[in-house]
Amino acid sequence: MKKHVNIPIFLPQYGCANDCIFCNQKTITGKKGNPTLLEVRDTIDLRLKTIKKEETEVQIAFFGGNFLGLPQSQQKDYLSVAQEYIDFGFVNSIRFSTRPDSISENSLNYIKAFSVKNIELGMQSMDDEVLLKAGRGHTAIETVEASKLILEKGYVLGLQMMLGLPGDNFEKLMQTAKYIVDLGASETRIYPVLILKDTHLEELYRRGLFQSLSIEESVEMVAKLVHFFKENNIKILKVGLHPSEAYTSENELVAGPYHPSFYELVLTQIWKDRLGKKLKTFNKEENILIRANKFEINSFVGHKSSNKIWLKENYPNAIIKLDESLIKGEFVIEKI
Repeated sequence: MKKHVNIPIFLPQYGCANDCIFCNQKTITGKKGNPTLLEVRDTIDLRLKTIKKEETEVQIAFFGGNFLGLPQSQQKDYLSVAQEYIDFGFVNSIRFSTRPDSISENSLNYIKAFSVKNIELGMQSMDDEVLLKAGRGHTAIETVEASKLILEKGYVLGLQMMLGLPGDNFEKLMQTAKYIVDLGASETRIYPVLILKDTHLEELYRRGLFQSLSIEESVEMVAKLVHFFKENNIKILKVGLHPSEAYTSENELVAGPYHPSFYELVLTQIWKDRLGKKLKTFNKEENILIRANKFEINSFVGHKSSNKIWLKENYPNAIIKLDESLIKGEFVIEKI
């Protein structure tokens, strides 16, 4: 199977006229504008130099804004540049992210001449109360209708969700996750809410009207979401924000569950949960051999060896051994 690589073209929130509670419009509008077509070409050319095409499926990915909210002339300009690389065989297809309320027969018909394969919807939640409090400007039913239309037109559907929005809770999160499966999505992204400067959310936070999730709470919730999505064969494209996306270099982050190795913490929690569940049938003083697969040994041992430390504290006579015969996802616990 070929490795998948995205060549990201970042459109900093352009095409989005909405003012979501978590979105830093002042900072965004003060940033550099949309990339020129020359800059897009330079980005693609530079990235292609590092890719072995015969081993890789390459997508040009327009991220960061509401792509279908851009003027159609601008959509055409960007898509035309991407299409040139596809026509010459350097790139396989295109993906972009957009809002549910930007999906229509007209908007999808406009792009059908281009090799768009994946469309990601920033749905964030499927609870109307949460959407209203977040100032999303669309409803859950619009996500349902947009998802159906995307699939009817033959595109691969991706649905993005957030956790920690005002009015949200774990029950609502799981309901949103179930919708992602039921609506026919093939992939998802999971983003914990961060509080950025000059947002409505910061104002609520400063007034004591909103409390962000802790890293520990977020990790525990996301671990359950990841487990659920994997059970339902939903590809997880991303969990948490990359350091550059979290505005950490510009001191824009006020509060929230940001960690540079967030997904590593999540994988650590998943393996700790799996270990803990199986170890309940063993006496804590027994001599135990735990055989782990080679593919996930780092997550098994845990971030900064936290699972190994937890194991030593709770099962002092347990030994971890690498077993190359085990496949990904497998581990075995036995008495010795």
